[in-house]
Amino acid sequence: MIAFNRPSFIGRELEYIREAIERGQLSGDGYFSKRCEAIIEQLTGAGSALLTHSCTAALEMAAILAGIGPGDEVIMPSFTFVSTANAVVLRGGCPIFVDIDPQTLNIDPECVSRAITDRTKAIFAVHYAGIPADMDRLAEIARAHDLILVEDAAQALGSSYRGRKAGSLGDLAAFSFHETKNIVSGEGGALTINRPELVERAEIIREKGTNRARYVRGKVDKYTWVDIGSSFLPGELIAAFLLAQLEHTEAINERRLSIAETYRRALSPYEASGRIHLPRPQAGRTGNGHMFYVLLHDRRDRDTFIAGMQEQGVTTPFHYVPLHSSPAGLRMARASGTMAVTDDISSRLVRLPLFYSLDDEAIARVIGATEACLGS
Repeated sequence: MIAFNRPSFIGRELEYIREAIERGQLSGDGYFSKRCEAIIEQLTGAGSALLTHSCTAALEMAAILAGIGPGDEVIMPSFTFVSTANAVVLRGGCPIFVDIDPQTLNIDPECVSRAITDRTKAIFAVHYAGIPADMDRLAEIARAHDLILVEDAAQALGSSYRGRKAGSLGDLAAFSFHETKNIVSGEGGALTINRPELVERAEIIREKGTNRARYVRGKVDKYTWVDIGSSFLPGELIAAFLLAQLEHTEAINERRLSIAETYRRALSPYEASGRIHLPRPQAGRTGNGHMFYVLLHDRRDRDTFIAGMQEQGVTTPFHYVPLHSSPAGLRMARASGTMAVTDDISSRLVRLPLFYSLDDEAIARVIGATEACLGS
C-alpha cells in the first residue's frame, strides 16, 4: 500500500536527540526549545514563539489569552479539527460555526460579519490545506468589533498571505508538528504571539501558571503560582527532533509543492472534462504543499473513488466531518446561517498521498490509480 502520510527523516534528528541526552536536560524549555522558537520566529515573522506539546495546547493557550469565558462566543469554521472548538468549550465559551468559501475552503469573512453579536469575543480562522484565510478582511472585522483574531495555522507553516507569513497575520497563531504535517516531531506545536503585552502571560500559562520564566531570567528570586495554566511544554527530545526538521523547512515544503504540482498537471484534463474539481491558486496567497485534494461529484462518487483506490493499493482518505452536525457540536455550539458549502465540500473531498519521501515511482502509481478510477 502507498500510505496517505509517512513521517520523514531528513536531517540531524538522531544526532540532536543524542545531544539533548548528553546535555542532561530532558524537561522542556531548554537549549533545543529555544533554538526551535528562534527559527519559528524567523519563518513566521511573528513577534514571539513558544513551543507547546501540540497545536491543541497552543489553541487552548490562545483561548485563555483571548480572555474567553462562560457565555462568550467565538466564530470559527465548522470545517476544522475538533481542537479548534474544544479550546473554546474548555473555557466555557460557545463556538459559533459559519460557512466556508467554496474556492479556498477557508472561513467566509462575510459569514463572520453576519454572525457577530454582543457576546462575540474572538475569531478563530483556520488556514485550510496550508492556504491562508482572507486575513485582511478578517482583521478589518476584528478591529471594528474589538475582537481577538487567532490563526489556526496547524497546516500552514511557511505559507504566506500578500507577502506576510502565516503566524504573523493575527494576534495569536497556533501551529502543529504532528506527524501528518510538513514539519514533524511526532506530536508537537507552537504558539506565536504578535501582541507584546500577551507574551509574559503566555509564558506563565505554559508553565502551569507559575512565573518560572522570570525566575530563570533572574527577574525574581523564586517562582510561584500567579495565574491559571497547565503543562503545555514539550520535552527536549521532542524539541531536538523538531529542530532537525525546522532546519530543512524550505526543502520539505518545496518537495511537497512539487508533488502537488505534478498531481495538478496530470489530473487537469479530468477537471477540464468536468469529472473533478481541483484546488485553484489564490491571488496573493502562497501555500506550503501541505495537502492535495480532489473534489468528486457527490458522496457516492467519492466513496466509490476511495474504494477503487484502496483496491489499487493507494490510501486516499476523506477529511473533516463537519463539527456543526457532530454530537458534541450539537450540544456545545451552534451554527450561524446556512452551512451548505461546508456540508457539500465535506461530502465530496478526498486527499491524495503527499509527503516528503514519496518517490517518483509512487507518485506515478498514485496518478495511474487515480486515472483508472476517474476513467471508469
